[in-house]
Amino acid sequence: MKTPVASAPLSIHSHRHGEVAAELSARQKSMAFFTLLTALALEIIDLTIVNTVLPAIEHDLKAGSAQSQWVIAAYSLSFAVLLILGGRLGDLFGGRRMFLLGVGGFTASSLLCGLAATPHHLIAARAMQGTTGAMMAPQVMTMIQLLYDPVERIGRIAWFGVVGGLSAIVGPLLGGVLIALNLFGLGWRAVFLLNVPIGLMAVLAGIALLPRAEPHPDRRIDLVGTALFGAGLFAFLFPMIQEKRHGFGMSMAGWWLAALGLAGAGLIHQHRRLRKRQATVIEPGMFANDTFRLGVLISLSFSAANTGFLFVFAYALQRELAFSALQTGLLHVPFSAGVMFSMAFLVRRFLAQYGRLVLIVGAIIMGAGCMGILGWIALGAVRPVLLIPVLLLAGVGMGLVSGPLGAVSVARVERQQAGSASGIIKTVQQMGGALGIALVGSAYLQSAPSGRGEAAALAAMLALLALCLLWAVRLPTEIFPRQAG
Repeated sequence: MKTPVASAPLSIHSHRHGEVAAELSARQKSMAFFTLLTALALEIIDLTIVNTVLPAIEHDLKAGSAQSQWVIAAYSLSFAVLLILGGRLGDLFGGRRMFLLGVGGFTASSLLCGLAATPHHLIAARAMQGTTGAMMAPQVMTMIQLLYDPVERIGRIAWFGVVGGLSAIVGPLLGGVLIALNLFGLGWRAVFLLNVPIGLMAVLAGIALLPRAEPHPDRRIDLVGTALFGAGLFAFLFPMIQEKRHGFGMSMAGWWLAALGLAGAGLIHQHRRLRKRQATVIEPGMFANDTFRLGVLISLSFSAANTGFLFVFAYALQRELAFSALQTGLLHVPFSAGVMFSMAFLVRRFLAQYGRLVLIVGAIIMGAGCMGILGWIALGAVRPVLLIPVLLLAGVGMGLVSGPLGAVSVARVERQQAGSASGIIKTVQQMGGALGIALVGSAYLQSAPSGRGEAAALAAMLALLALCLLWAVRLPTEIFPRQAG
């Protein structure tokens, strides 16, 4: 006889985290997991859909080019800067509570975006979306930690790749469809207003289904540390978002020196508070965990390699081969299909058994695929159909690395620190993406006039993938502890 779905969330004390799988029925866990996937889809679709509707926003709100840029940047910057704080708040006050607040705030800010009357109102609402998204996103991993043991998480996290890949594809297409349909005369506003009913359903489902952990007994927040790390991240990311050209200059170097100084001051502040046994925004002890530390390093270098490659791929197709935006978008579909196949089937099938070898093979396959793709672009005037199998190959390689990274990084992290760990990983991925544009993108742009843009970009990307390999081979042979019984 099946256990009925509970009408109220199950209360789980911190010392009983390991018993969640036994106390929740399979149906309860599946429905809770679906709620988490809904939030993930909301976050990714909202990030990608705006690119499609930006011309309509510019026309309707009479926005200038700088304002249009900040419609996108306000979300990504606030999201990245506040991720660590969002993860820490989940550890202190409970992942379920912060998830519900984040989804609720994201829904409310989506409504404000849809009602915006001026570019400044829209930019402010987008910043609020990023802030509440940073509160919501790290809690997903916290909930996964509560619901499943380390080996079970492999199969579940594989679905994140499927949903994430589909969301990234659906976002731009959905934006175009909504603009074409012009539902109720709403135009681009429908893109944001669509989040409202979906977000409300996610909140109601979360209240009924998500497990509740007892909050940390010490709820004090390190405001100074939060401000130092947040300012450091802002100084690191802002010049790459603000500047239209990609590359290094004195201005960017100054921003990055400031970022380094702020991060150093933040670390010193953390150690001082630890000596006084006071609350910190980051638990430095987590970095003593080899698996987590190496997972962070792999996330940084791989995000840089992947984001840099995707930038060069899209830019070169349009700049050198005169592909339209639609043709370029369609060529991303086989790449995304390879990623989804890899995450949904290969990672799920092989990660528990082969561990770090999956990441190593994935980085090698992606490197080989990207060599073929950039070489194809460099040759020019070659039929696009010949590129499809190479794109699939590169996508499979990407999925073999990015799919396991979340599960690998937190495999040996205490459940009480899952929110902080997830916030750190996501922040590092945002930093890696920005680095990839600066390193791989600038290598391409600076060498393109001489006809060696693809070769320069490939060299930078392969160097980053080599770092992934260097750190992946240092991971433990057996990453996931075997469950008793």
